[in-house]
Amino acid sequence: MNKIGYIQFQPILGNLDANIKKIQALFPLGEKADLIVLPELASSGYNFATRDEALKCAEEITKSKFVEFIIASAKKQNQYIVAGMNEKDGDTLFNTGILVGPQGFIGKYQKIHLFLNEKDIFKPGEAGLPVFDIGFCKTSILICFDYIFPEVWRIVGMKGADIVCHASNLITTNAQKCIPAQAFMNKLFIVTANRYGTEGDITFGGNSFITNPDAQIIDQAVSDKDAVSVVDIDISEARNKFVTSRNHVFIDRIPSNYKDLI
Repeated sequence: MNKIGYIQFQPILGNLDANIKKIQALFPLGEKADLIVLPELASSGYNFATRDEALKCAEEITKSKFVEFIIASAKKQNQYIVAGMNEKDGDTLFNTGILVGPQGFIGKYQKIHLFLNEKDIFKPGEAGLPVFDIGFCKTSILICFDYIFPEVWRIVGMKGADIVCHASNLITTNAQKCIPAQAFMNKLFIVTANRYGTEGDITFGGNSFITNPDAQIIDQAVSDKDAVSVVDIDISEARNKFVTSRNHVFIDRIPSNYKDLI
């Protein structure tokens, strides 16, 4: 058995130091997790009025106080951590999820599908959909609105992901309805780490949750409070891709019939 979990909290817009302190206070509650997931843009908050406002609190990964803090926490707690951050790469901003572990920085995913005003601030991701081998499992990162697109789930599933870390700033409960289907169709564990609270005209819904490969939500947070949860999972459940004795979610695909998709 392994342990996976999430941290749900309310970031303060543009205040990196305050957000680090908030996360630091919550980390001990999730220290037993082998893998724990934080929300989208956990470093900075979300609802920037302008790109310039976002730029002021963006960081380059190699020079990032936030990344250094997350790495130090992973080493201290001997665990893997996925966290959303506001990434600066030259003059370009990306809505990024990083993966770190006891050994340090492992990799990143840059959000591909941008939501509403994110399109005015960030550039769509350019690093594809990586899957990372972290020993006890293979994992990938998706960010918030990515969940709408079934293609991304299928790609990471076919690349061997056992667990998808879904760092989010969700404002509706649609994800709780849709994501269990993706967990079942691709036989994955999915950790959706959401935030809560209001920034400007946006209210975020909390209700972080964990879904198993049988489409069951096995843990869910409240909508309006800090929450840290860690659950036991059997990773072998994500490696059995059969839905019946004769039907496999990947082997039974017939790509020659899917040409219209592209």
